[in-house]
Amino acid sequence: MSDVVTLQGYLGTWAAEDDTRKAVAAAVERMAQAGVAIADMVARGPLAEHFARIRGEDANAAGDAQKELDVIAEEAIVSALKAAPVAFLGSEESETPIPLNAAGTLVVAVDPLDGSSNIDTNVSIGTIYSVLPYSAEAFPDPVEALKQKGTAQLASGFLVYGPSTLLVSTVGAGTQVFVLDRASGDFILARATVEVPAATKEYGINQSNIRHWAAPMRAYIEDCLAGKDGPRGKDFNMRWVGSMVADAFRIFTRGGVYLYPGDSRKGYGEGRLRLIYEANPVAFLVEQAQGAATDGKTRILDIVPQKLHQRIPLVFGSREEVEKIASYY
Repeated sequence: MSDVVTLQGYLGTWAAEDDTRKAVAAAVERMAQAGVAIADMVARGPLAEHFARIRGEDANAAGDAQKELDVIAEEAIVSALKAAPVAFLGSEESETPIPLNAAGTLVVAVDPLDGSSNIDTNVSIGTIYSVLPYSAEAFPDPVEALKQKGTAQLASGFLVYGPSTLLVSTVGAGTQVFVLDRASGDFILARATVEVPAATKEYGINQSNIRHWAAPMRAYIEDCLAGKDGPRGKDFNMRWVGSMVADAFRIFTRGGVYLYPGDSRKGYGEGRLRLIYEANPVAFLVEQAQGAATDGKTRILDIVPQKLHQRIPLVFGSREEVEKIASYY
């Protein structure tokens, strides 16, 4: 077992004596630690029935129904990051940035519990995070620090709470997968280099909404459905979990493309996923794994956030298919 590489060991080697990298490594390690605590809570399932309960009549800062475990997950992350050089935490669950360490050189954006609507159905859910540089001089308002373009990210990742607890991580040196070893409590490197296949015959979308989509998205899906007899000349499979971290991990494992377009329904015109908390971190991971991520046309990492809880359409996965989708617009 001498060749086992832990998350701490991997990050320590990557960071070496660089102060910025050491700060990033500390933040990622603390996010992983929070993930262990959240995974334990998720694993209680029906034994903690109140976790799936919606909190009153209120929605979270992003306008979604807020469950008890959403809030508990955020609290676990806040507690963990207090031991890292993180000045502020931006969370999908909170209206404004949460202050942590005044001397911190980083800000972190999180979706504490992605896919929480699936808690009571025992579907894999997860935590998504993004790490960005910060200084009080450059960003007197911490909101502006969180609104940096995706290209400014120093690290990003997501945890999946499923049959195993996984961390998909990048610090800008490719994308790696770590798995939680319950015996030791360590995250162990399982895949040192993740590469999303460039081509695919698999797509993931909630096709029941096809009547609400704009013409380019409808045309793309209709061409896929036509299979080898249509203009694409090949048959496609469709996969859709409805929990983005689960759908994303499938794509990191075997390729494919994920689509969550905007549509004509009230509140869906600009998409439903958050640019800062979901799209940017996943886009960074995908690009580091040789894939691509767009809003249908424009590279996600080039989009300047205008609002803290801004929503956006999202397409990511196998590069050739993402580029093909853009050609429909």
